[in-house]
Amino acid sequence: MHSPTVTIEGEIQISETLHGGQMWSTVVRRGQRLRLVDTQGNAAVSALFYNAAQPLERYNMPDTLKAQQIACLKTGCAIYSDMGRVLCSVVADSLGWHDTITGHADSKASQLKYGLGTYQVMRNARIRNTRDNFLVELGKYGLGRRDIVANVNFFVKVAPDQDGSLHFVADHSKALDFIELRADMDTLVVLSNTPHPMDPSRTYNPPPVELQLRSGKPATSDDPVRNLCPENQRGFALNDRLYLTEAGQCH
Repeated sequence: MHSPTVTIEGEIQISETLHGGQMWSTVVRRGQRLRLVDTQGNAAVSALFYNAAQPLERYNMPDTLKAQQIACLKTGCAIYSDMGRVLCSVVADSLGWHDTITGHADSKASQLKYGLGTYQVMRNARIRNTRDNFLVELGKYGLGRRDIVANVNFFVKVAPDQDGSLHFVADHSKALDFIELRADMDTLVVLSNTPHPMDPSRTYNPPPVELQLRSGKPATSDDPVRNLCPENQRGFALNDRLYLTEAGQCH
């Protein structure tokens, strides 16, 4: 159900617009909240996640889904790394479904659908694709092609029919729909505001998305994401051990 009105807590530290075609990245510190708001409807924001301190540890789609017995992300879900720790948690969202399984488009797929759309012809309105956007942002942190893994697609719903075929659900996200993440370790978040590869529209017009990074606190022992299932409790326990070790309190 569409319900965009939610109490927002914490001091605003970053507030900016991710325009259509743009990419963005930052390190979200443990406890901080990152909120994404679809300003016009039909947004699609692709995301990658890495342990900011050791980026060889990164988002693992299979573990995220099987540990929680889910096929999409929504409020109450954890985003797992490939080391069994929790990178982020979805602490609020208005949609109840964010795609985890259908990937992103590269330059070849983008050109086939939208045309070339070069900077020389279109200037800042040029057509950009998710793969190249990811590579630009990852390069800022010494990462590259080998570091791209299965990504999340916020604001997107791709649902199976009775035969198991996947279908893009049009008009899933409406104006002011949102998702809010809490970092459960220092997490490098990489975003690309570019069309989903299964979107049937052949018009390149990704809407702007508002980003807001706010202060916050790490999950407590009674946190609903932590206690969603035994697997999440173990994932958060590994996080706790990581930060105790870094503080010199546990060896």
